[in-house]
Amino acid sequence: MRRVAALSVTAALALTATGCLSSGDDGGGGSDTVTVWTSVDQPVSDGLEKAVKAKADADGIKIDWQRVENINQLIMTKIQANDAPDIAMIPQPGVVADIVRRGAAYPLDDVVDMSALQSSMVPGTLDAGTVDGKLYGLLISMNIKSLVWYNKPAWEKAGYTAPESIDQLNALTDQMKKDGNTPWCMGIESDTATGWPATDWFEELIMKYGGPDVYNQWVTHEIPFDSDVVRQAAKEFEELMFTEGNVLGGQKAISSTNFGTAGNPMFEDPPKCWMYKQGSFITGFFPDSTTSDLDTNVGVFGFPWATEDQKPVLGGGDLGVLMSDSDNAKKVMGYLSETDIGNDAAPNSSFISPHKDFDMSLYPNEITRQVADVGYNATTFLFDGSDQMPGEVGAGSFWKEMTAWISGQQDLDTTLKNIDNSWPS
Repeated sequence: MRRVAALSVTAALALTATGCLSSGDDGGGGSDTVTVWTSVDQPVSDGLEKAVKAKADADGIKIDWQRVENINQLIMTKIQANDAPDIAMIPQPGVVADIVRRGAAYPLDDVVDMSALQSSMVPGTLDAGTVDGKLYGLLISMNIKSLVWYNKPAWEKAGYTAPESIDQLNALTDQMKKDGNTPWCMGIESDTATGWPATDWFEELIMKYGGPDVYNQWVTHEIPFDSDVVRQAAKEFEELMFTEGNVLGGQKAISSTNFGTAGNPMFEDPPKCWMYKQGSFITGFFPDSTTSDLDTNVGVFGFPWATEDQKPVLGGGDLGVLMSDSDNAKKVMGYLSETDIGNDAAPNSSFISPHKDFDMSLYPNEITRQVADVGYNATTFLFDGSDQMPGEVGAGSFWKEMTAWISGQQDLDTTLKNIDNSWPS
């Protein structure tokens, strides 16, 4: 999850960069040393570092691997000071684009094997880091957001099966309620980032109803919030989340229920709610009694499609950006593009490879394999929309206005107009 980190992006992007691209000898500890920055979770970082260093050792390259906090903001100050790392793993495409605009990144088209990547990687993942027709950000680790979680033993006992369309999802919601159950767990409270889980819902539904092209036009505000496709998404969200009896605690509880614990009532006996839409990271928030045996206790399915021919998946991840033109930095960027770079990270962390030909037996459990499979079977991977929008919208008005609407403080018309009006000219 990159939501809290996103809060600092707006301030970071306001900086005026005066620096230039680093050479192979600047900021990298000498020509034989390549500095790599990342903010991924420690277990993922440790695994990737181990794999990179093993490859680098064979080529006589030293690696200075650093895990840093607030990388989106810190990288901008380092660009300004002409002290950027050789490679940075950036969690937001919008920040990658800003680095490119500042002249602080090198294109990767001649650094990595583009033909191999186009056949290996999930469709759409290369698009996430493409700026002005050139690849500047290579997705190295991937997370999936198009997921619905449930209590596996309880579902099996009740005879529920995963829906394959939004219509089937609505029918399942109604069936659960008829059975005397509360279908949905839901919470959008997240301290100063309250509201972001609602933006994920909207991104999901806009993507599914409109398809990739419409989604991307909406993300860049070519299609406004006050538009038919957004209203269609809002209508579906209202039907699932605002209908009496559909959500634990009712509509008014959503904005005050923390996203991290909102799904935990699923694992009570009997479950107090039966489905929770959240990203692949959420298992880390489930109760210890549940995570002690994820494969036995937890089920997951991909958020269903609106049409059979459009099966996009929503996600995020970390994009490798080359900020030095040294030969060694280019070699390390090449390592990071290889399918096996995640072999040491996968067994011991939440790492999911964006390569469809990754050895899935390396994932630590069946749940992770199922999550990865949702990504690998998608027709297109689309990066989290709010992470691509200007900071004042994606990490500002979008969160705030969704919260006001869901909590009943204002109507949908006001909400959509307010977000549109907040978009920078």
